[in-house]
Amino acid sequence: MCAEAIGEAHSHVVNVAARSLLCTCRACYLLFTDEHAELRYRSVPDRFLSFPGFRLERPLWDALEIPVGLAFFFRNSVMDRTVAFYPGPAGAAESELPMGAWDDVVAANPQLRALVPDVEAIIVRGPDGGRTGFECFLVPIDACYELVGGLRQVWRGFDGGQDARALIDRFFATAAARSRAAPPGARP
Repeated sequence: MCAEAIGEAHSHVVNVAARSLLCTCRACYLLFTDEHAELRYRSVPDRFLSFPGFRLERPLWDALEIPVGLAFFFRNSVMDRTVAFYPGPAGAAESELPMGAWDDVVAANPQLRALVPDVEAIIVRGPDGGRTGFECFLVPIDACYELVGGLRQVWRGFDGGQDARALIDRFFATAAARSRAAPPGARP
């Protein structure tokens, strides 16, 4: 943003109108941290939350019309709605959520209201292998796009292959290790 050199470990901001991420130095990142200001850019926080009591039944997941078992959801403030993306061999595919389906998920899990629009996402993974229930975390939006980019590099075949599954497993293990449990209120 300001032409200051940045290292490999750096912060990001979201260009809200363009729906894009920008790499920033620490000073530029700090300029856009006030979530209540009307700004074109928003700093991506480094917050991870888990939802130990997360409830999602298969019929409600099916109502979201996500064709795979992994998706992330975020509130787009410009569009004034929640949007969903899921990974694939070409990157992140946007899914048009049916009206009210995501609202039903949030109604069953009010802690999901902790999500900060544009800069955080709720990532959900469905049952697979030895896991019987859905897993859910609140993560920085840039973490989701990093996962999608990593999957794009290792994707093989129709379902991604074992390297893609291993990358997803590592992502969720890291999210679990970095997360604190979301408090019972709507906005921690």
